[in-house]
Amino acid sequence: MGSAARLIVEGGVGIDAECVDISVGGMTLRGNYVPSQGEVLTVEIPAPTAGLPRPPLVARVEVKRCHQIEGALYEIGGAIIEVIG
Repeated sequence: MGSAARLIVEGGVGIDAECVDISVGGMTLRGNYVPSQGEVLTVEIPAPTAGLPRPPLVARVEVKRCHQIEGALYEIGGAIIEVIG
């Protein structure tokens, strides 16, 4: 997918990330944040610029896995527990 994403963590801090895969039940993100297993993040994914205008996807995601890809880049896999918008 390769879409920009923003992780909102505890305290409302926003962290830029990339959504590399999304399905009905979950998503895979890449970024420089290391969450704990079971942590719940709010993820914002902007609408595509092409096609019909749509609102951004905002979802609460429970972290199921996280592993280092290289340097400070981590891949985070999570289950969507609630679609907010």
